[in-house]
Amino acid sequence: MTAALMGPGATGIEMPDLPADLHDRIAFLAAPTDVACAAQARLVARHGNAPVERAAVIVALGGDGFMLETQHRFLGRNLPTYGMNCGSVGFLMNEFHEDDLPARLLAAQSATLFPLRMRTLDGEGVQRDALAINEVSLLRETRQAAKIRILVDGKERLPELICDGILVSTPAGSTAYNLSAHGPIVPLGANLLPMTPISAFRPRRWRGALLPGEAVVVFEVLEHAKRPVAAVADYVEVRDVRSVEVREDRASRLTLLFDPDHGLSERIIAEQFTV
Repeated sequence: MTAALMGPGATGIEMPDLPADLHDRIAFLAAPTDVACAAQARLVARHGNAPVERAAVIVALGGDGFMLETQHRFLGRNLPTYGMNCGSVGFLMNEFHEDDLPARLLAAQSATLFPLRMRTLDGEGVQRDALAINEVSLLRETRQAAKIRILVDGKERLPELICDGILVSTPAGSTAYNLSAHGPIVPLGANLLPMTPISAFRPRRWRGALLPGEAVVVFEVLEHAKRPVAAVADYVEVRDVRSVEVREDRASRLTLLFDPDHGLSERIIAEQFTV
């Protein structure tokens, strides 16, 4: 999974507040692959492996999908996380090198990220909340297209969108599913949330919108019994929703660490010129 973790207000140029001596203060986590587990064993032999409860920093070994899983696993702890690529794409990861790891961690720059909060109401009147680091998406469940009404900050903006679905992403999530759906990439710190339709049928030429980071979006599913819709916040899926509210959750904070020459802000800008 290609993911990008960045929220409105993230600077990408802050220095992490780490202790000068990181011996036995690093927690190494590895994806369940031979390459990642072997790398973890070598690094633990050199630096020890602190329990997450007393670690100053997490080093995640894997790919972008594993980084996303790690952030969800420790959501609310806000432990700085430094990824090293043992996967494929590695958009969120630094290059894998075993030497001088403590020095790299102390020299790293941080990006502060804020996820989206999804609040759903299903056909039984049950309400559920979930957090999304990449995006919240609504997707049709059957062969029939979905019909969705869109409200922003309480004002109706689109009375009916006929589509396969629609999503709202964080700025970094804008390089993931949002980009695949032909949505815009949003630069770091832009304080914007891309809203992108998925295979829109009517209005045929509507390409979506860029919303302020503080916006509250409500999707109302029309004809929900005939045209059921699922809502997904990263890994959490809720079936047969009637309405979905999406807003940025600034009470939840994530911190990712990057080598100074490998910053997230630069990579998001560069992605816009990839051909």
